[in-house]
Amino acid sequence: MSKNEPWQPQRAAEIIAAGARQQGATLPILHALQETFGHVPEAAVPMVADALNLTRAEVHGVVSFYHDFRREPAGRHVLKLCRAEACQSMGGEALAARAQAALAVGWGGTTADRAVTLEPVYCLGLCATAPAALLDGRPVGRLDHDRLLTLLDEAMDR
Repeated sequence: MSKNEPWQPQRAAEIIAAGARQQGATLPILHALQETFGHVPEAAVPMVADALNLTRAEVHGVVSFYHDFRREPAGRHVLKLCRAEACQSMGGEALAARAQAALAVGWGGTTADRAVTLEPVYCLGLCATAPAALLDGRPVGRLDHDRLLTLLDEAMDR
């Protein structure tokens, strides 16, 4: 669980300026903004575009293309379930459906109490015998129904 700073345009400008001169600056700047604020605020898009001489559409395209970027702050916990084919073939589809139903959210959604954000991840390299997940960056392999329920309880702070 991470603590993020509240949105401040001046802080965003500092982050953008610090990364603007490097080759291929768009992704590092967007990652730094998300690390600082917990998401890439809409107000940061024109700032990045101006600093890098890009259009707002180009920056928006990068943010919306990569599944790691969030448009809204995440919940207190982030549960990422592997969506790769190997995990899906070993029951990951059913586990994902259970998690979505239990949390009452879809992919990228955050529970009403802001406890959990459910996100997809594509291959953790842990799927030798069962699907895998990450909870707040901690890898969890051999995911089954019981282990999923334990993760959900942990994430919901129960």
